[in-house]
Amino acid sequence: MTGQQNINYQRIAEAIVYIKTNFKEQPNLDEVAKKVHLSPFHFQRLFSEWVGTSPKKFLQYTSIEYAKTLLRENQMTLFETAYETGLSGTGRLHDLFINIEGMTPAEYKNGGKNLAINYSFADSLFGNIIVASTEKGICYMAFAEDEQIAIAAMKNHFPSASFRPMIDLIQQNALSIFTQDWTKLNQIKLHLKGTDFQLKVWETLLKIPMGKLTSYGTIANIMNNPNASRAVGSAIGRNPVAFLIPCHRVIQSTGEFGGYMWGNTRKIAIIGWEGTKANMEF
Repeated sequence: MTGQQNINYQRIAEAIVYIKTNFKEQPNLDEVAKKVHLSPFHFQRLFSEWVGTSPKKFLQYTSIEYAKTLLRENQMTLFETAYETGLSGTGRLHDLFINIEGMTPAEYKNGGKNLAINYSFADSLFGNIIVASTEKGICYMAFAEDEQIAIAAMKNHFPSASFRPMIDLIQQNALSIFTQDWTKLNQIKLHLKGTDFQLKVWETLLKIPMGKLTSYGTIANIMNNPNASRAVGSAIGRNPVAFLIPCHRVIQSTGEFGGYMWGNTRKIAIIGWEGTKANMEF
């Protein structure tokens, strides 16, 4: 690490400590930048390069983790939680949870009790698949060798939600991707729950063109966090929506295909099918 890199590291470390210590005051960009003796513009760029997210997003993530503790462990009301977190009211708390957790504060506090999920099974080109949806979009998809095990794994992902075996239009639209034009992928709505970093990794995966492959290191570089290859791999391993979020398109930098949650043979088959389909379209 060069002298300048070390200085930058110290500044970002100081900024992180400052945000974590003072998040209840909800410091803005100018305040944090001043603390580390940088202009807001320079600090914004430097922080994003080192942390992989903006100072504002980092503050939001810090705030919501504290709010989650208050709601679940301390059983505080939404008003009390908003006040203790330094937010101006329950409206801001609601927006924060929707943007980061994909659910309302009340849904989180109740452990997802108010989350209604429909699910069904379907045959795909690569085996039996379970697909689940909320009113907002697809929340879960996985290849299912054993349907009972697949249902148990889905329920473990949403421990307090209510489930109904039913196919709906959201699921039908998503499953059509196996037989229709991949350019229609943006018409499929997803309802995802994850950390800010995980959501950013999954969003990056969606931008990998069909028939193309990339590496964990490349994903980390795209996210301006080149040292986060292992964290990227961990986030990919927690992808809750098989195939639609194409984690199968990520391989090792050596060219080895690497592991796949639903089996290496299936990964190779999907990559081969996509490569053939992509070539046919040119």
